[in-house]
Amino acid sequence: MKRYLLAVAVVVFACQQLSAQEALQKLEFVNFSQVNITDNFWKPKIDLVATKTLAACIYQTEVATPRIKNFERVARAKGEPHEGIFYDDSDVFKALEAMAYSLKTHPSTEMENKCDEWIDKIAAAQQPDGYLNTWYTLKGLQDRYTDMSMHEDYNAGHMIEAGVAYYNATGKRKLLDVCIKWADHFDDLFGPGKRDWVTGHQELELALVKLYKVTKEERYLKLADWLLSERGKKLAKGYTWTDWKDTAYAQDVLPVKEQTEITGHAVRAMYMYTGAADVAAQTGDKGYMKAMRTVWEDVVYRNMYITGGIGSAGSNEGFSKDYDLPNEYAYCETCASVGMVFWNQRMNAMSGNAEYMDVLERSLYNGALDGLSLSGDHFFYGNPLASRGQHQRREWFGTACCPANIARLISSLGNYIYAKTDNAVYVNLFVGSNTTIPLKTGNVNVKMETNYPWEGNVKMMIDPVKKAKFKLYVRLPGWYFNKIVPGDLYRTGGDDGVPDHFSFLLNGKAVTDKYENGYAVIETEWKKGDVLELNFPMEVKQLMARDELKQDSNRIAIQRGPIVYCVEGADNNGKAWNIIVPENTVFETIDYKVQDEHIKALTAEVPVITVGDDGVSLQTEKKKITAIPYYTWANRGRNEMQVWLPTKVTDVKINY
Repeated sequence: MKRYLLAVAVVVFACQQLSAQEALQKLEFVNFSQVNITDNFWKPKIDLVATKTLAACIYQTEVATPRIKNFERVARAKGEPHEGIFYDDSDVFKALEAMAYSLKTHPSTEMENKCDEWIDKIAAAQQPDGYLNTWYTLKGLQDRYTDMSMHEDYNAGHMIEAGVAYYNATGKRKLLDVCIKWADHFDDLFGPGKRDWVTGHQELELALVKLYKVTKEERYLKLADWLLSERGKKLAKGYTWTDWKDTAYAQDVLPVKEQTEITGHAVRAMYMYTGAADVAAQTGDKGYMKAMRTVWEDVVYRNMYITGGIGSAGSNEGFSKDYDLPNEYAYCETCASVGMVFWNQRMNAMSGNAEYMDVLERSLYNGALDGLSLSGDHFFYGNPLASRGQHQRREWFGTACCPANIARLISSLGNYIYAKTDNAVYVNLFVGSNTTIPLKTGNVNVKMETNYPWEGNVKMMIDPVKKAKFKLYVRLPGWYFNKIVPGDLYRTGGDDGVPDHFSFLLNGKAVTDKYENGYAVIETEWKKGDVLELNFPMEVKQLMARDELKQDSNRIAIQRGPIVYCVEGADNNGKAWNIIVPENTVFETIDYKVQDEHIKALTAEVPVITVGDDGVSLQTEKKKITAIPYYTWANRGRNEMQVWLPTKVTDVKINY
């Protein structure tokens, strides 16, 4: 059990609001709907989600499971039973949100009609007072709001996110109005001077901020802030928590502003801290930012896998103790990596610090993307870093939060590429795309061309509508400067140095650049037709873990650019646990395919343990091995796999 330390500072909200607003709310991310993605890596995946992944979500929601049927049963009001799990409503809403994003990138009358059909059924299930939850409506409304762990608020939070997304995508208000009616109903019951409430599975907090932004109704922002303030007060009187093993499970040991360590269920934590960041950005409350920074350091410095995955323990779908990061039995839920993307984006927006985008990129390209198959219709719930062949991708899950979650993330990828202030443009991810960014001096058209993550060349066309002076911030990836993750939880092997200068070419001429919070800053008078070019050499890096990570002692992981690699049996004579990679092994980068995915694979000649002719004795011989991107593994059936590879024969763990 982790220790819980009380924070010292008590922050007075009224005294800090104006100054903190300026200090915290620094960046505004460009909305995905304003970003056209042309990238050779991401566009095919966005296309895949729009077709295969959403088709799987729709089939599972309508045909294979009773999720939509429960809404129909509520509307009929004939005493029919509820089928499924009490949080199944949320999967309908997450799928709707992903479908809404897809309508922006892939307009489809058929998809829009399907959304409208679902929305009609959802609206028909809403009660006259605004309440909407198929579990309690079918089982007995007398029991509603008696058990804080039963996801009534979590389901509604995802409904609000879907309602806002669909309104933004289509301008249609029906689902948004359902959400407003529910939020008003909830606000009538809960809040200062009313009933207390702790969200059992955090989600409503961040959703209410989205609702506030689209409606400008301050009650929703205040309600989100109040819900966060309710945590840590031991509000057990009059309520039950049927699935909370202890208050740490739902981050309820201390008030949010006094929390210093990550605890409990990983997805709940990510959604809560994302919500806290959203509230802080709107209110200027430094108390949230201070606590989140401290907790963020605990996550990234001591509790994050090299893939950006978090939540090592299956027992609580979350965190155990510092440096407890097993590989074969890593839980690393896909939703938790999606949550890491959400949270780190908000942290970057409030601080202007690129290290949050470094972590976001790691989770995005590795821990989260691994949750989706290359075919788009099979999924991982957990994402282990080693397998003896017992893991496989699944068509669906009883608890089906992950498929729609990864679908909505990829569909809205444009949310994470560009950001702005009044007089600056930020480039955070290197994704082929184009957008128009409004600054005080006028609109700036930005077009980016790159073959990232396979190649490091990036070309940006900066095209203001009129000549203007402003700053361009370009993130310098931590992996390039050997800052693998903040806090040195992982580091590069050998002494390959840290570049002390990075060159940019503006219209073919080198430009002087300065560095600020992990960004290169180019300030000039920009004009139509300006072209900025940069190149990150994609060197293969061997990574080592801190000594505290006992599971990875005398082992190395391999990374090239932002991509973490693994060895899989499908490429190595069916074996992955008999391979030894001595330190300073030289890898060759080759073009390769896993199914239809064109990738860069890594090859090297290394010692491999094989069984002798007698079928008993073991021998070591040099063989050529192939390593593939971690996100592509387990697409060719069950396989042995390892991310962390032994450097010595004595550390090989095989049983042949």
